[in-house]
Amino acid sequence: MPRSTEIRSQPVKSKTRRTIIKAGGALFVSVVTPLPALASQILAVRVWPSEDYTRVTLENDSDLKVTHFVVKNPERLVVDIEGIDLNSTLKDLVAKIQPNDPYIKQVRVGQNRPSVVRLVFDLKDEIKPQVFTLAPVGEYKYRFVIDLYPAAPQDPIAALIQKGEWNKENPATPPLAQAPVAPPKPDPAPLAEIKPQPEDKTERNPKVVPDEPRMQLTRMITIALDPGHGGEDPGATGARGNREKDVVLSIAKRLKRKIEQYPNMRVMLTRDADFFVPLGQRVVKARKVQADLFVSIHADAFVQPTARGSSVFALSEKGASSTAARWLANKENSADLIGGVNIKTHDRQLASVLLDLSTTAQINDSLRVGNAVLKEIGGINKLHKGAVEQAGFAVLKAPDIPSILIETAFISNPEEEAKLTDERYQEQMADAILTGIRNYFAKNPPLAKNRLT
Repeated sequence: MPRSTEIRSQPVKSKTRRTIIKAGGALFVSVVTPLPALASQILAVRVWPSEDYTRVTLENDSDLKVTHFVVKNPERLVVDIEGIDLNSTLKDLVAKIQPNDPYIKQVRVGQNRPSVVRLVFDLKDEIKPQVFTLAPVGEYKYRFVIDLYPAAPQDPIAALIQKGEWNKENPATPPLAQAPVAPPKPDPAPLAEIKPQPEDKTERNPKVVPDEPRMQLTRMITIALDPGHGGEDPGATGARGNREKDVVLSIAKRLKRKIEQYPNMRVMLTRDADFFVPLGQRVVKARKVQADLFVSIHADAFVQPTARGSSVFALSEKGASSTAARWLANKENSADLIGGVNIKTHDRQLASVLLDLSTTAQINDSLRVGNAVLKEIGGINKLHKGAVEQAGFAVLKAPDIPSILIETAFISNPEEEAKLTDERYQEQMADAILTGIRNYFAKNPPLAKNRLT
């Protein structure tokens, strides 16, 4: 009986084995059979209009293949994006184009063919497009960027003169023609002003030539104000959701209005709205208007919310003055990665800026103006450091312009975040910076340039 039982059980085992093999085979087939490819998804669309250029950003979950071409009469830019289907997020791009956009009339979005979406930008003028992609960084996934630059950009000095509010507030004072000014006193008053003096009516020696060494001539002083971050790069964000890029732009605009109250001073903002300017391009802008001073304005952040105080930084050729200064410089220098630059053009611009390396004289002048500003800022807020710090900030590398970076306060500190968003504090900060700038130029008159009058 045991033998017959063993014999009867063999067919059952064989059948079971065949069933397992069949099931495994089915499982193997289901694994190796390719599934239908999922189309990439557009996650967000953003538009950043400005007089400099208009940027359109499409954020997506994978790298996209994109082609583009320009059509004339009328001016249009056509962009084909492969591997995606039209979705509601992409359709939202139409509504994001504002009537006051300097370069885009409207945009049309449609499914050109299967898995290919076409964007058609109807343009207001001839443009030079830059189309490129960005790898994931920070909180961003893949980004596809369309930058629309004017084919004939406005002359920066002409734009500076046209925008200058002093041209309206002081119509009787020619902006580029100032009267002779006496040299500053050895110990100027705290609010020493650089302004034209009343014409001397006393008899003059006819033998004295106009370019006598003892005579000093006054010319227009140009200040480049650089509100940090902007556009795709929000900078630091406070616990209450306030963004560094908004706070520093507000402070810079207040400072601009105050500076322009003086008839022989004018201001160029590297950005006057919410758009991104690459670090090297900020320096290029300042050099194009032959700025006498470059002031970059920021609102600091740190990993610990207890960090507080205002700081002033200058460039260093020999390494950072502290570990914190090095950390901050590295953080600020990463703005190009977050804001997004076209690497093909960025390298050429950066090379032109750094061709003439920053000199010791420029750094010494930067330390002088930095100390003058730091002294005044210390009167309205606690100082994080009692002296001007130094590090390798890319935005301070203009070889021929004294340049400082001001951290107005820690936006990562809840108490200082409240200050930074308070209009009164912003006014006080602007006043302090202005006083420091005026005191510096009273003791260090700018050298003669082509703008002498």
